[in-house]
Amino acid sequence: MTESTDHAVLVEQTGHVRTLTINRPDARNAINSAVTDALGIALEAADLDPDVRAIILTGAGDKSFCAGADLKALSRGENIGATDPSHNRWGFAGVVSHPISTPLIAAVNGTALGGGTELVLSCDLAVAADGASFGLPEVKRGIFAAAGGAFRIVEAMPRKIAMELLLTGRPITAAQALEYGLVNRVVPQVDLLAAAGELAREIAENAPLAVQASKRLAVRLADGEIAGESERWRANTDELGTVFSSADAMEGPLAFAEKRAPVWQAR
Repeated sequence: MTESTDHAVLVEQTGHVRTLTINRPDARNAINSAVTDALGIALEAADLDPDVRAIILTGAGDKSFCAGADLKALSRGENIGATDPSHNRWGFAGVVSHPISTPLIAAVNGTALGGGTELVLSCDLAVAADGASFGLPEVKRGIFAAAGGAFRIVEAMPRKIAMELLLTGRPITAAQALEYGLVNRVVPQVDLLAAAGELAREIAENAPLAVQASKRLAVRLADGEIAGESERWRANTDELGTVFSSADAMEGPLAFAEKRAPVWQAR
C-alpha cells in the first residue's frame, strides 16, 4: 500500500512497517515547511495506528538522506517550521522533539549533515548506505546544532569522539559512524531499504505493547515527554537566541556563499 500525505513526504506500508520518505531529492531532501508539516503529521499518525509496529525514515534518491534546513527557503525569508502552531512542539522537521512509542529506524541513503544527522540522532536505530556521511558542521557557519544535536551526540557516541565532531564540525564516513556506534549497520546502497526493512520486521514480529513499553523505559518517555530533555531544550533555546542573532552567524553563511574563509569576531 502506498499513499502520500503531501508530495514532500511519501508514505508506504508493508505489513506492520510504515516507511516515511522525505521526497525532495532535487533539494537534497532539505527541510522546508511542507516537509515539516507532512512529516510531523505522518509520524504522529503512524504512532497512533495500532497496525504500525515499526517506522522507517529515509530520503528520496541516493545522494542525500537530508541536507538539513532548506537554506534557500530561509534566505527568502520563508518559515521552515510547522504552519500549525500547535505542531511547533514537534521541532525541526516535525521529528526531533516529537517523542513517540513506536520504534523509529533511520535508513540513511547519502549525506546526513547538520539537520540530517540530528534526524538520525532522533531515531532509535539506524542503517546506513556504505557511501553515507554524517556530521554537525554548524560551528563552521557561525551557529550550532540547535535541533538537539549539541546534546544528543554526546549520548550517542563515545564522549571524546562526539566532542571532537561537535567542536570541529568535521564529517565522518558510514564506516566510522558504525565504529563509533552512531549507526547499527552499514550495507551497500542497493541493499539499504531491504536491510532497514529486515530490522523493522524483526521488531514488528514481537509483542507490540511490550516493544513500546521497552522503548519508553529505555528513553525515559512518559506523558509525552522524555525525562530531562525539557531542561536541555530550554537551555538550547537560550543559546539559540544569543548565537543565531550574532554577527558571526551572519558572517558564516556569507563567507560560505562567497567561497572564502570566515572572519570571526566573537560577537
